[in-house]
Amino acid sequence: MTLVVIGGATATGKSDLAVELAKKIGGQIVNADSMQLYRGMEIGTAKLSIDERAGITHHMLDLVDVSTDVNVAWYQEQARLIIDNLLAQSIPVIVVGGTGFYIKAILDDLNFPDTDPAVREKLTELAEKIGNDALHQRLGILDPAAAAAIPKENVRRVIRALEVIEITGKPFTANLPRADSTRYPNAMQFGLEMDRQMLDERVDTRVDRMFESGLIEEVETLINQGILEGKTARAALGYSQVIAMKSGEISQADAISQTKLATRQYIRRQETWFRRDQRINWLPENSDRLGAIEKAILNA
Repeated sequence: MTLVVIGGATATGKSDLAVELAKKIGGQIVNADSMQLYRGMEIGTAKLSIDERAGITHHMLDLVDVSTDVNVAWYQEQARLIIDNLLAQSIPVIVVGGTGFYIKAILDDLNFPDTDPAVREKLTELAEKIGNDALHQRLGILDPAAAAAIPKENVRRVIRALEVIEITGKPFTANLPRADSTRYPNAMQFGLEMDRQMLDERVDTRVDRMFESGLIEEVETLINQGILEGKTARAALGYSQVIAMKSGEISQADAISQTKLATRQYIRRQETWFRRDQRINWLPENSDRLGAIEKAILNA
């Protein structure tokens, strides 16, 4: 059984590395980026084009409309079904993405508390009253680790974390498992490292290219497809900023600069999340990353 996980921050080269590895070992790829689940969100999520996928089968991409809100419990069930089916056929699996909570949901035995409509409604009203920033600050007081992992722009997830805290009386991250509760004990986890300054420069270049490649037009299309009706997709990096621009709240220049800033902030949260998992083997940017993973597979 070969199950490889490639995680790490945005813009570190995960997707391209996963494709190269899949070519080498005859594997298939399972997406672990929460926003690449959505159809039509191509440019802003840096989703690989069909050509860039190089004939490698990719799973958990383009599954839902932008008006639909998905959660990690749904993702866990769907991704595990695919992984178990592939492994049963002795097909190597490569999980790749930057949504650390989704990766953990695949690997580990998370428990997802029930929802309480009354608590959810109360928190939703509170968010409207005090604003997203203040609500996120409240989460930071009650559960700093959860606040580090959940961006303030994703109000739905902030509300969900606060809901779990109120229902259970425990921090949201208290639900996260120990290493000995993993579903796939033989999974090999790798994280991609990159110099902070170089990563910031890559983000700036990436965001500029997204806007030049038609991100605004993509968002206009998605507005017609219902992105404003959902809470998850519209909170995605770049998309929320363009939506604000389209509504006249900010200029295009502000949308670009705010996307860059929000992406850098998100990367810091990703790094904090992934560094907490001691099972991850970190691969420096100038190393032979592909060779290191191949060697680990051979020695497993």
